[in-house]
Amino acid sequence: MATIQVHEITKRFGHQTAVNQVTFNVEPGEIFGLLGPNGAGKTTTIRIILDIFKPDSGSVEVLGGKMTEEKKNRIGYLPEERGLYQDISLEMCLNYLVRLKGLKPSQTAQRVADLMKQFGLYEHRKKKVKELSKGMQQKAQIIATLAHEPDLIIVDEPFSGLDPVNTQMVKDLLREERNKGRTIIMSTHQMHQVEELCDRLVLINHGKVVLYGKINEIRRNFASHKVVVHPLGELPAYLPGVLQVEQVNSGYLLHVDTGTTPQEILKSLVEANIPLEKFEIAMPTLDEIFIQVVTAQGEEA
Repeated sequence: MATIQVHEITKRFGHQTAVNQVTFNVEPGEIFGLLGPNGAGKTTTIRIILDIFKPDSGSVEVLGGKMTEEKKNRIGYLPEERGLYQDISLEMCLNYLVRLKGLKPSQTAQRVADLMKQFGLYEHRKKKVKELSKGMQQKAQIIATLAHEPDLIIVDEPFSGLDPVNTQMVKDLLREERNKGRTIIMSTHQMHQVEELCDRLVLINHGKVVLYGKINEIRRNFASHKVVVHPLGELPAYLPGVLQVEQVNSGYLLHVDTGTTPQEILKSLVEANIPLEKFEIAMPTLDEIFIQVVTAQGEEA
């Protein structure tokens, strides 16, 4: 059974339709990317899932049915906007926020202390939250999101303000949570993080779903007739089926005729006795797909 089932939800604010018949499922034990440009309807969708907003139509099931107060304690939510109390100590703030999820005081204190040590915040625990850097506050919010060991984790721009070392630590942490069988929804504009972490994604634009599925399948569907070749020598002046040769870094990008397969190009290179270090179909990045889909939809509109 899917951890989250979103079925044809629509939400309007006055004359503005923020979410328009959006449908997708999030499966147990996966990291699922919720993507879209600014104003696409991502945050509204998250708030409907969390039962903060009610949809005008459609339905949402979370953890096996409708949202309940008990289920809210099984969810960890990291919003894009920081929601920490600024004028109290970091330790007090985190203990308070985690206690709200139903944990006992001693259990809360131990988990918060362990996570502060893991994130390098323990020595700053007596400082007021407003005295911490943006990166430290982001790590504090991640602690508040995970300390109660939720079954469902929703993170909105989790890497905001983090340096490369802490970004890697958060990525490793999210993978660990997935390996424990927990379900994660990640909303971010950092497409390379989505490629690295997510199993599947949904792309929303102007409130509508425009892409949905496994990342590898989506990339294959958008693959063009191009191959990347890294020969250990020079390429022949002529290769049948190749329309254009473009030098990129230490290799070549071959623009292939639509009637020619990559396998035929490889066969021609082998027959020409060209030793190869690398040969692969040029797969588009999620950044390229994102721009292509959003731009095309804008032109249609």
